[in-house]
Amino acid sequence: MNGTNAGETERNVAYALIFGCIAVLGLPLNVASLWVLLRHHSLKSPSIVFMVNLAISDLLLVTSLPMRVYFYATGTWPLNSTACTVISVLFRDNIRSSTFFITFISVDRLLAVVYPLRSRCLRTSSNAWKAVTLVWLFVLVMNIPEYMYFPRQPDNGTVPRCFSFKPIQNSTGGAIAYYQPVLVVSMLSVNIVCTAMVLWTLCTHLSVSARVKNKVNVMLIFVLNLVMFTVCFLPMSISLPLVSTPELKPMVCLATVNCCLDPLLYYFSFDGFWKKKEDVDAAQELPVRGPPQ
Repeated sequence: MNGTNAGETERNVAYALIFGCIAVLGLPLNVASLWVLLRHHSLKSPSIVFMVNLAISDLLLVTSLPMRVYFYATGTWPLNSTACTVISVLFRDNIRSSTFFITFISVDRLLAVVYPLRSRCLRTSSNAWKAVTLVWLFVLVMNIPEYMYFPRQPDNGTVPRCFSFKPIQNSTGGAIAYYQPVLVVSMLSVNIVCTAMVLWTLCTHLSVSARVKNKVNVMLIFVLNLVMFTVCFLPMSISLPLVSTPELKPMVCLATVNCCLDPLLYYFSFDGFWKKKEDVDAAQELPVRGPPQ
């Protein structure tokens, strides 16, 4: 028993170090990315609207990580069970909102490359803001039933169970736990279709390919989207309703890494990231002068 407790303590210290490193790296990266997006780019571009909201989602997750570090490092929870639930829900909200925003970025690039003229009336900042508003409303609405069924920290002086998860068989939440895997798989499917369509267009339509600058960067965006889904989001989401906390903790760490990868993988993949607002529209609307459709 002592050996088991010692092993669990070592693992918790490792989790505290991992979450601490993610917080230390993710906070400045996302703050800097958000500042650059707002300072050097115009919110008239739908891509910028989606990326700004993606940065906000990541910042909400990063700000909750210090309490995870404290819990795993000390084995104690200084706040009440409500605070623990809120922090846990913020983590799940980040996955849900990020899947939407990343998918919106893929769809926006698909429309810009494959349907540059037809999509001009669709790819507007107004429509982008409507989309992100619906996403945040959806995330908030889904928090209500999840908060009701989330396991509570005991208040009887025993070892706290904050950030614990229960398999679906033992949870009163029923089918609620299944909607996140369905969401992630659905959004992943959309990203796969977008990637295939853009790759096919660039390879078979020479007129489009000739007008798209930095085709490697364009495809890199789609490839990195797929990597984010398959490495960070998918393992955690599929396992969430099926396994208990000990088996899930490594996947939680892996999923949390997305808040550090988003600024590096998506924001800096675009040409003109550091350019001023008057220069960025042309960089973002890369294939607007495409062939007649």
